Amino acid sequence: QVQLVESGGGLVQAGNSLRLSCAASGRSFSNYAMGWFRQAPGKGREFVVGIWWSGSITRYADSVKGRFTISRDNAKNTVYLQMNSLKPEDTAVYYCAARPGIATERAIDYDSWGQGTQVTVSS
Repeated sequence: QVQLVESGGGLVQAGNSLRLSCAASGRSFSNYAMGWFRQAPGKGREFVVGIWWSGSITRYADSVKGRFTISRDNAKNTVYLQMNSLKPEDTAVYYCAARPGIATERAIDYDSWGQGTQVTVSS
């Protein structure tokens, strides 16, 4: 497992941007796929985007395609989520997660989680 710490959340107006970071500690970060999930009040944890261990393959939820971009810097043990054109429905706690190998869309597949960072988008 790896230890994950998210940062970069905050309050923004609709149409603006935020960049989330997820710093990982522990061995073999480059062997891990990373995912971002989010959870809005009263709702389940929702897949947002995943990136393969190599960074060569990404997968996005339809709701964020064209607006969000995931990237990773294995030298810095960090994964980023650039969120543009934010909408009020993007309001949620955002979590990063890690699992060995390839990214999946199921939260249950991930064995390491950060504490989450709040993103609030006002209309």
